[in-house]
Amino acid sequence: MMNRTALVFILSAMLIVTAGCGAKTNNSVQENQGTPTEAVDNNTTGGAANEEDSPKSWSEMPAMAIDKEKSYNATFKTNKGEFTVELFAKDAPQTVNSFVFLSKEKFYDGVKFHRIIKDFMIQGGDPLGNGTGGPGYTIPDEFNNGHKFEAGILAMANTGQPESGGSQFFICTGAGADFLNSQPNYTIFGKVTKGMDIVTAIANTPVGPGNGEPTDSKPTEDVTIESVSISEK
Repeated sequence: MMNRTALVFILSAMLIVTAGCGAKTNNSVQENQGTPTEAVDNNTTGGAANEEDSPKSWSEMPAMAIDKEKSYNATFKTNKGEFTVELFAKDAPQTVNSFVFLSKEKFYDGVKFHRIIKDFMIQGGDPLGNGTGGPGYTIPDEFNNGHKFEAGILAMANTGQPESGGSQFFICTGAGADFLNSQPNYTIFGKVTKGMDIVTAIANTPVGPGNGEPTDSKPTEDVTIESVSISEK
């Protein structure tokens, strides 16, 4: 018989993963997500952003701009401290390319970690802060790329539908993420290399009811990304 802890983690994994672009219309464990309104044009770097007083949005994913043979790191500056992630450009190039693009566009500046599940993961990247926001476009899945879910892993959230990732991501924080290896439905695209103590501090933020799931996961105090800076070599 499945114990309660295992059930909570399974239900939580179903919710990971809510990376929609539109508002919720029901109580389903997955939110709605729009698709790009235009086909990808490889001669562009992404459609024009919307007006400044609303979250930036693009009609198509950015053209490939990273070099898969280079090393990329992302440094997250938060109100709880800084941590650095090595990005797996060679193994998840489309995901890393999009993340680098959004970071350089300052898309993540001021965005909060809106979901925290103890011993499992912290989730952020939604400019709306409620699990339904995104960049206006989706990116291809890059599953089974040679990496395993464990503490410190950075992965792309999705709606549960193919190629539905956008801007939302999660960072694994404990053994509760191990079971995702039996169903690798989320693109792994990085790992924390410095400042895991800061990630742990974020994971220890008090949480309360919210986010429509069976265990408390909504932070009761703000955990804000102040900036994400990209370095390459």
